[in-house]
Amino acid sequence: MSISSILTKRSALTALLTASLVTIAAGSNAETTAEKIARAITAAPADISDNATIMDVDLTILREGTNDWTCLPGVYIYSGNKNPMCNNDTWMRFMAANAAIEDFSTDTVGISYMLAGEYVGDNANSMANVPDNGGVWVPDGAQMMMVFPSMDTVPNLPRDENAGGPWVMWANTPYAHVMIPIVPK
Repeated sequence: MSISSILTKRSALTALLTASLVTIAAGSNAETTAEKIARAITAAPADISDNATIMDVDLTILREGTNDWTCLPGVYIYSGNKNPMCNNDTWMRFMAANAAIEDFSTDTVGISYMLAGEYVGDNANSMANVPDNGGVWVPDGAQMMMVFPSMDTVPNLPRDENAGGPWVMWANTPYAHVMIPIVPK
């Protein structure tokens, strides 16, 4: 066998092994359903998340629930986000309206838990989903969020995320809601 033929076979074998290892590594980095569920349930108190429907960020149901809550392993309106949240039905409709850039109104209170922290959001622009557009990007830790039938019920809350305590995010938009920090910033 010639050296050229040996090198060709060695190169082919090396390429095949490399491709196999890359495939195995990519597969091992894929997150399992169990891992996504485990992350999702950290977003809310156990008496909510243990019985909640778990929905993946692509809106696939990972686990059916028995209460009126939906937990996600990440915020689906932000690509690649892995900060879990648990929402009541009103908050799920709120998120769907925001993602579709549709007006939102409600007759019921919407509640969202993000006890494991949250993605940095732009307080100036509810449509921003990447922090390179300028804006006022706010790193929020563990929190609850609430949306009300009328934001007139919370007129004295600050609109400044640095004021301390609860504050209104995305004021003067259909997506205005109250941010309630659980731990100090």
